[in-house]
Amino acid sequence: MPLLETKQVTKRFGGLQAVGHMDFVLDEGMICSIIGPNGAGKTTFFNTLTGIYKPEEGEIIFNGQPLVGLRPDQITSRGMARTFQNIRLFGNMTVIENILVGMYSRLRQSTTGALFRSSGFRNEEARSLSRSQELMAFSGLAGLGDELAKNLPYGAQRRVEIARALASDPKLLLLDEPTAGMNPHETDDAIALFRRLRDELKITILLIEHDMRVVMGISERITVMDYGEKIAEGLPQEISTNPRVVEAYLGRGAATAMAAEEA
Repeated sequence: MPLLETKQVTKRFGGLQAVGHMDFVLDEGMICSIIGPNGAGKTTFFNTLTGIYKPEEGEIIFNGQPLVGLRPDQITSRGMARTFQNIRLFGNMTVIENILVGMYSRLRQSTTGALFRSSGFRNEEARSLSRSQELMAFSGLAGLGDELAKNLPYGAQRRVEIARALASDPKLLLLDEPTAGMNPHETDDAIALFRRLRDELKITILLIEHDMRVVMGISERITVMDYGEKIAEGLPQEISTNPRVVEAYLGRGAATAMAAEEA
């Protein structure tokens, strides 16, 4: 059984079809990428997976359970977490406080327990703080727990977002342009972190990414979208030489020239 499967997922905004009849399968333990030109529907597809948008048509099956109609917090509690294209941290909260927010779906103590600081609440609080420290160390943020998120360098803020997503203990992590705005050194560190997430924490990863060095270097399978539809899917080498992909990125002339060169 695939970890994630979508069947004919379609999302419209008025007369605009942002995602059309999207069939997609992701097996557990993989690192896969979705690529495509700006406006291809990639982030909209992520938003349908995570409950931000409800698709007009189609099915989304995650870990054997249907997701369409569930709220984002319900989907998170089932084991799917994400980061965003534009960083969405609580800037005036510390790093460790941001990570603790990500644990909300896993906390079991009541408001009453928090108000009266029951023994159960104190124990859960201690476990949460300890886990936050572990996630900071794993994500390269050790020693930054008391720093305000807004004061961190851009690359570190991206890592805080990832650590916050990890705090919900996901099976699947969706990363929306996770290396956007990073310098080459930060990008290399991010690639190493993604591999560790899969290899050490056994988290399946699906990312949207424009940096083709990242895509080709880390992806085991690539799906290409254009105008809201899947136009190609396959191994990195297959995608890099696919005329439809070249046309979507560089125009029909480039695709024609490539085909002529191969002939």
